[in-house]
Amino acid sequence: MITSAQLRGARAMLGLTVETLASESKLPVSAIEALETGISPADMRALATVRSVLESHGVLFLAGGSDGTGGPCIRFKHWSENDGIRPENLNATNDD
Repeated sequence: MITSAQLRGARAMLGLTVETLASESKLPVSAIEALETGISPADMRALATVRSVLESHGVLFLAGGSDGTGGPCIRFKHWSENDGIRPENLNATNDD
C-alpha cells in the first residue's frame, strides 16, 4: 500500500500543489490533504485516483524491500538521456 510520505514526495517531485493535484484528480483539497497526512483511514477510491494521476505524470511507486532493507519509495518511471550519466555507467573515464 502507498504511504502518505510517498504521496507527499511524489507530488513534491512533480512540483504540483495540493490544489493542482486535487483539480487533476477531481477530488476536494481536503481529500488530498487527508491522504497525505495519513491521520484518517485511507479512502481507497481516492487513493487509487491520486495514484493514477501521479503515475500519469511519470512517478513510479515502489514497495519496501522484502529482505528488510529499504522502505517504500518513489522514482520517475523513465530516465531521460539528458539527465546525466546513469549510476551503473559511472567510472573513472567519465569522471568530471
